[in-house]
Amino acid sequence: MIGTTPGKPRITVLGAGPAGIAAAYALVKNNQAQVEVLERADRVGGNSTSFRIDGIWCDYGSHRFHPVADPSVIEDVKGLLGPDLLLQPRHGRIRLGGQWIHFPLKPVDAIRRLPKRFAASLMADSLLKPLRGKSKGPRTFKTILYDGLGKTISEHFYFPYVKKLWGLEPDKLAVTLAERRVSSGSVGRILMKMLRMLPGMRGETTGRFYYPRQGFGQISQAMMQAASDHGARLELGAEILRIEREGSRVTGLVLRKGRIEARHAADQVFSTIPLTVAVRLMDPPPPPEVLAAADAIRFRGMILVYLILGTDRFTEYDAHYFPELSIPISRMSEPKNYNSATEPKGRTILCAELPCDPGEKWWSMSDEELGRHYCDWLAGVGLPVTVPVLGCQTRRLGQAYPVYDLDYQRHFETIDRWFLGLEGFLSFGRQGLFAHDNTHHAFAMAYAAVDSLTSEGRIDHDRWAAHRREFESHRVED
Repeated sequence: MIGTTPGKPRITVLGAGPAGIAAAYALVKNNQAQVEVLERADRVGGNSTSFRIDGIWCDYGSHRFHPVADPSVIEDVKGLLGPDLLLQPRHGRIRLGGQWIHFPLKPVDAIRRLPKRFAASLMADSLLKPLRGKSKGPRTFKTILYDGLGKTISEHFYFPYVKKLWGLEPDKLAVTLAERRVSSGSVGRILMKMLRMLPGMRGETTGRFYYPRQGFGQISQAMMQAASDHGARLELGAEILRIEREGSRVTGLVLRKGRIEARHAADQVFSTIPLTVAVRLMDPPPPPEVLAAADAIRFRGMILVYLILGTDRFTEYDAHYFPELSIPISRMSEPKNYNSATEPKGRTILCAELPCDPGEKWWSMSDEELGRHYCDWLAGVGLPVTVPVLGCQTRRLGQAYPVYDLDYQRHFETIDRWFLGLEGFLSFGRQGLFAHDNTHHAFAMAYAAVDSLTSEGRIDHDRWAAHRREFESHRVED
């Protein structure tokens, strides 16, 4: 439990993922509060942590720290990691029209490799856009993409890809997903992004990303260590049983660690855990409509399949993207290519991202079964595994992506309004705001939350509302 220091508010942070860690770090770095961080797992970082398999640093899928992050965020991350933060060239590829094409798209490569019919249709979509009428009926992810990008790239890339990721048809997905996920809303903008990749037109970080030597999770580890060095207290293995409130004020919480239960008082609770979980932990419970909204909101699960191969390197590429529905994985990464690791010799790992939910057929399969399927999938797209397979491991995430179905917005707003009406409680971060964002966005949210805290330990709601409007401009970087 936090000790008491006169003049400093007591802040309890729920969750030691990127948002929670960044909030703790900013609070103690600025000497704004006494801070404790409560995390149910035995490690920090959440889904952005790293771990070793056979001596190779692995992430929960493909993670990059993007140079478009807020300058203050980049400055802090650089300061914490120093030379361990590498600036790496992006070198991935994507399957379009049955052909492998560099991703992010490069002009010369696209001209050489795009199937001629596909390229002609793409250009026709761009030229004929002024003549196309707007889609009629309700606005959905599907209509926004058709109107902005046209039929070719929508049907050959975005539609199958989002169906794979979220398990829903594109006309069952909300407009918000298009706004968050598709940063280039027209073929012309896609072409402009490609042109900025040309020598002489790109900046120092164009087509590059930051990545730590010891996996993406090194960022969270370094930030939490710095927060601890400044006085923040971390409790791992802490299960939150109840978030207690008196009327509209949250007064503290009860947690269990091992067999011991303890009550923690706080002037402010910063919650970065899934908003649906926070709703169900409230004591007394929220109104029935808030509980119903929490029951209606859904997250998409994912299995990470790690195929261990007896070779130094499988391909030269850091990531492969698979929009086709013929292969169930959405993306494959080779961790050693992210941090340019040369050790261990004679071994590499391929990490596949397999979107699925508990109850689907893949979820209950053994590691060995999934490994065999994985090899079959790769053979089907021209990437046969011809080197020894040394093993296969998996990790399962029950809440990998927020599902932006057509009804999610009203359910989210019901919960959000109720949360905003509570004193002593603030929900933010990817899970706390049901936001399909990158890690640097989670850091920005955390810094905004800290910026909204007054010296009395209260939230300046006008300032927080202004920051929330800034969050609406966040765009996912793949």
